[in-house]
Amino acid sequence: MLTDRKIVVVTRKTRLQELKEKYCTLGQAKFYLEHLGESFSDYEEESTLYSNSVAQSISLLKTVGRVQQLERSVLSTYLFSPDDLVVVIGQDGLVANTLKYLNGQPVIAVNPIPTLYDGQLLPFVEVELGEVILQVLNQSINSKVIAMAEVNTNIGQRLLAVNDLFIGPKTHTSARYMMSVDNHQEEQSSSGVIISTGLGSTGWFRSIITGASGIMDKPIGHHLQNGFSWDSKFLYYSVREPFPSVNTKCSKVFGKITNHSKLSMSSKMAENGVIFSDGIEQDCLEFNAGTVANISISSRVGNLITPH
Repeated sequence: MLTDRKIVVVTRKTRLQELKEKYCTLGQAKFYLEHLGESFSDYEEESTLYSNSVAQSISLLKTVGRVQQLERSVLSTYLFSPDDLVVVIGQDGLVANTLKYLNGQPVIAVNPIPTLYDGQLLPFVEVELGEVILQVLNQSINSKVIAMAEVNTNIGQRLLAVNDLFIGPKTHTSARYMMSVDNHQEEQSSSGVIISTGLGSTGWFRSIITGASGIMDKPIGHHLQNGFSWDSKFLYYSVREPFPSVNTKCSKVFGKITNHSKLSMSSKMAENGVIFSDGIEQDCLEFNAGTVANISISSRVGNLITPH
């Protein structure tokens, strides 16, 4: 072995594996898909390609050091060591989900199926892993700092986000809350609030800007239409579908959060209020009456290895 540092390989279940769990057998899963006119072979091919990539990556990494494989579902309960090397075998969402459970450990992101996955956050393929690991150990490779958002509640809960935070209703109903931006405060009703980081600014956040442009029937000319830098020390919030009424206002629906500004939200919902990050609804916090959420830039950052 070339290093005593542990190499943690983060993987996910394929769509085929998830279907098998749902329907108990591959035969039942195949029947369900083909009954709906879906091609079962597409699911089989993707699962085979992904599994092969994982197996090849782990085999290569075992020549370098100790390897531990983690499935996505256990990330929130796993304790990473400060000197762990982390290899994530795509897609982009898995990379983002992994980063928020780390604190500066280097992340090498692998695209297991380049013909299927675009992989904005997946700069490497498995055959490059040996060389990349050595460069990381020798500190002779580039990396990007990934800024994160953070929410802390008045009842001691905390949640990090690599892409974005959502604060609002669990279902397709209206959220009621008191919005406080610096010294301005107003009660609002909306379908929720999105808080975006630089990494998330080309995802959900960009969709909001695009949608607003379409409603106005004007070409996109917003200065944030192409997002902002991944290491930006600021966030942007956007209120989705704000509703003006006798009791609710809409004067603060879009803005910037810096280290010198404050954004907080106080829930006025009896039930079904949630806070989740990076699209992972299962890891949500409750946001019901009496809960106050304070949103800020996190002191924790991600460390994504990039090619020269």
